Formats: sequence, structure tokens, C-alpha cells
Amino acid sequence: MHKSTMEFNKGLFWDVQIDDLDLETHARFIIERVVSRGSLPDWHLLKKIYGKERIKHEVLRIRSLDRKTVSFLSAYYDVEKADFRCCG
Repeated sequence: MHKSTMEFNKGLFWDVQIDDLDLETHARFIIERVVSRGSLPDWHLLKKIYGKERIKHEVLRIRSLDRKTVSFLSAYYDVEKADFRCCG
């Protein structure tokens, strides 16, 4: 586990062994949890770890995101909601 994984709210990863998470191997999973359920500090940490472009790349490919999250990400990245895999 990378030290930065421990800095996220542990409640985000209640159903997995957080010690087994790898920032690269599990990037999409971590990003999905943070954008869907994380707090503002979690979001800032996510951007620090992955950068805006990597997050954008991953969120566009996530199969399931709630409407509120898609609306936020669509506005934040200035992309159409239809561009998200979960909405296409």
C-alpha cells in the first residue's frame, strides 16, 4: 500500500482491505470511490495523487456513476454527459 492511500477517509473503503490497495493497480476503483463518495479533502488528495487528466481518463470509463457525480464531473471537465461510459 502506498502511504497516500491511508490518507483517504477509511470509510470510503469499508468493504476492502485498504492495506491491499495499490495506487496504480486499483486506480480506477480508488477514483470511483472518491468521486462518488469522498469529501472535499479526499477530492484534493485524489487530484494530488493522479492529476486532473488521469482522473478524467478514468471517470469517462467507469461503468456506473450516479447522476449527481456525473453532473459534477461533466461540468468540472467540460465534457458532455453522453461521453461517460455509464451514460452512453
